[in-house]
Amino acid sequence: MPFTSNLTPALFDEALIDAETRAVIDRIDAALAKAPPIETVPPTVIREARARGDGVFPARPKSARAMTREIPGPGGPIQLRLVAPEQPRGVYMHIHGGGWMNGANDQNDPLLEHLCDRHGLAVVSVGYRLAPENPYPAAPDDCEAAALWLAAHAATQFGTDWFAIGGESAGAHLAAVTMLRMRDRHGFQFQAANLVYGVFDLALTPSVRNWGARRLVLNTHTITWFRDVFATDPATWPTPDVSPIQGDLHGFPPALFTVGTLDPLIDDTLFMHAKWAAAGNHAELEVFPGGTHGFPAFGGPLARRFRDRVDDFLERCLI
Repeated sequence: MPFTSNLTPALFDEALIDAETRAVIDRIDAALAKAPPIETVPPTVIREARARGDGVFPARPKSARAMTREIPGPGGPIQLRLVAPEQPRGVYMHIHGGGWMNGANDQNDPLLEHLCDRHGLAVVSVGYRLAPENPYPAAPDDCEAAALWLAAHAATQFGTDWFAIGGESAGAHLAAVTMLRMRDRHGFQFQAANLVYGVFDLALTPSVRNWGARRLVLNTHTITWFRDVFATDPATWPTPDVSPIQGDLHGFPPALFTVGTLDPLIDDTLFMHAKWAAAGNHAELEVFPGGTHGFPAFGGPLARRFRDRVDDFLERCLI
């Protein structure tokens, strides 16, 4: 099966970082260098600030086209946010990031609209339960329930049986876990996966352990804290349901893995891409020079290149 990667040592040469991306890095460094430790701020305060755009991530406009659908879930109703064309070519299940304790499915509307308009997809973003109030397995359970609902209703709701899944950061983690659950528990397969700077090993990869204190959105401490409030029992960390890189990845669909060179989670993407390909799956890897964690949200040439790369991948999968 095809295995593609742009990975070369030259990508890590600071000379390749364009001026706009360098300015973004400087702004993040300045904003977070003196930020209080994340565990000292109540989760509700962090969430409210994220929703307002107070912090490194800008607030995103709400879509007038987005609709909310409520479905039953294992812990109560699950909110699905939907942007869809009149005649969808397929369904894209989106899972937002935020360290399993932050973010919301109404904070990515421009992405949902773009995927709908560019590819003719019905885009459904899952409002899963957040930690620490709802630790593992709440979020994976909700994502599995949403995937099961889509699998059962997509033909009648959207007139299609083509499914892709994607997410960013913790959302990419939950997407990978959902794929494992849907295959192993329900015999269901997606047709494409878009896994964006995900965390796939909650025992922590070398790049996470060795990153240190510099807080370019994330650092070793923040990642460890997010992990600990999500998966509270260390005995679960080596299991595939918590660390999907530990799972059997055979028989999975084409996947695009994307990450920046200045992301502490880079090893998660490099390792997962290699294991995906080694299992005989179509695996594509794109590494972006100077990209921090969450870099597409900051705009500029790097974000445009990222969007074009994802568009190219999804369109080829649809065709």
